[in-house]
Amino acid sequence: MFRSLSLKRSFKTHLKTLIHCPQHPPPPPPSPVLFSSIRALSTASSPPSSSSDSELRKYLGYTALLAFCGVATYYSFPFSENAKHKKAQLFRYAPLPEDLHTVSNWSGTHEVQTRHFHQPENLKQLEELVKESNEKRVKLRPVGSGLSPNGIGLARGGMVNLALMDKVLEVDKEKKRVRVQAGIRVQQLVDEIKDYGLTLQNFASIREQQIGGILQVGAHGTGAKLPPIDEQIISMKLVTPAKGTIELSKEKDPELFYLARCGLGGLGVVAEVTIQCVERQELVEHTTVSNLKDLKKNHKKMLSENKHVKYLYIPYTDTVVLVTCNPVSKWRGPPKFKPKHTTDEAMQDIRELYKESLKKYRARDITTKSSDSNEPNINDFSFTELRDKLLSLDPLNKDHVMKVNHAEAEFWRKSEGYRVGWSDDILGFDCGGQQWVSETCFPAGTLSKPSMKDLEYIEELKKLIETNELPAPAPIEQRWTARSQSPMSPASSSAEDDIFSWVGIIMYLPTMDARQRKEITEEFFHYRHLTQSQLWDKYSAYEHWAKIE
Repeated sequence: MFRSLSLKRSFKTHLKTLIHCPQHPPPPPPSPVLFSSIRALSTASSPPSSSSDSELRKYLGYTALLAFCGVATYYSFPFSENAKHKKAQLFRYAPLPEDLHTVSNWSGTHEVQTRHFHQPENLKQLEELVKESNEKRVKLRPVGSGLSPNGIGLARGGMVNLALMDKVLEVDKEKKRVRVQAGIRVQQLVDEIKDYGLTLQNFASIREQQIGGILQVGAHGTGAKLPPIDEQIISMKLVTPAKGTIELSKEKDPELFYLARCGLGGLGVVAEVTIQCVERQELVEHTTVSNLKDLKKNHKKMLSENKHVKYLYIPYTDTVVLVTCNPVSKWRGPPKFKPKHTTDEAMQDIRELYKESLKKYRARDITTKSSDSNEPNINDFSFTELRDKLLSLDPLNKDHVMKVNHAEAEFWRKSEGYRVGWSDDILGFDCGGQQWVSETCFPAGTLSKPSMKDLEYIEELKKLIETNELPAPAPIEQRWTARSQSPMSPASSSAEDDIFSWVGIIMYLPTMDARQRKEITEEFFHYRHLTQSQLWDKYSAYEHWAKIE
């Protein structure tokens, strides 16, 4: 699924249906009823007392104020010329300005309106924009593809997006390095350099991020021997407000270079980066199902012997899905493996649960009933799509969410096996639909001596969920990286052998109903607050920049 920020403009033509009033027609004559009311008030018989005069003056004052407000309101709204012959209505709405942009992130959790959304096409235009903004003291915030569930890149004052600066500028096949404009998307970059036999060292779960964005927030893949993505950057061009365009590298100015690599756009706009790549290779993905008790026995071995590894925990079950990825052996080749279950068999439990749940909830609410002929074929849905549909029936009912989680556990048990493919395909992960996510990063010892704090964190997190009866869906995703030398990275460390664990909790937004989304949001922040108050300080955890609220 292509994921990107949503950018919309308001047009007069879109608002014509809302406008039924003339630009400045003569105001309608005062109502006869109004005059008769005033006359009645002025001629009404009453005792000659100061209180009666006071009451009369008060009501006359209210009447005059009401008439004045009506006339002032009538003339305060601008209307288009083509509406001047239309009949006046009681309620009218001013059209939005044509230059007002509405920008939202992919999850639809944050939105901002601005008149200043800039998309320069080259370095010169970007330099002029930053310089002009600085001279006029206008705020300007870099924003990427808008994939983060938070609003860290959104700003009403002004934004700059480099989606039109998306070119591969240079490829050094011998040194395995590429120089690119910062607006290029990860998937686009991978597609353009694969003919050179190159690819990126590691990947996040999705591929639609802009390189500048994935770098500046300190994004990461998984693998205890592999650092976050900012460590893949060799040099960069930074367009700054006061000093213009500066080139940074470890050799020229290491302190500023490390600070700017994961800088959230705070030191300037990243215009170009040079990336250290690796040879393109096929990987073998191995998916198995275990439990936390057995996992503890093999955890150190899992981290040290696998290039890429992640764990997926299913709340309210003892299921842990282990996913490892390693290069295909040059001598043995890919494993010969026949899966025990077909895709349809793996999907059987969740499909049956969907049918039962749909029937149950329709029986409760007659307004949701529809003919079977209008229902889409559930066999056409992927697992994540069907999970979203299931959760949308009752997303905050703990018992319902538990049933969905148990069906997911069965899906993974029947999906054990191997998959072979290029790294940029294998390392991807279908995260599902719109969602709230909070991800923390904390130290987990060293590669030679893991502290086991990572599994202790999970045990406490699962206990927290069950004790508070949270409607927590699956999965809780746990990954690992080596350290980063960038001071702003959540995995920052000066010790080369340090490793860090990243744990993400999630709540999906499977509906567009505003009330339901608000309720899910409130429950998610309650969930997040509990983890923050009970776990973060204890484990020295920091929230991932791309997920922080």
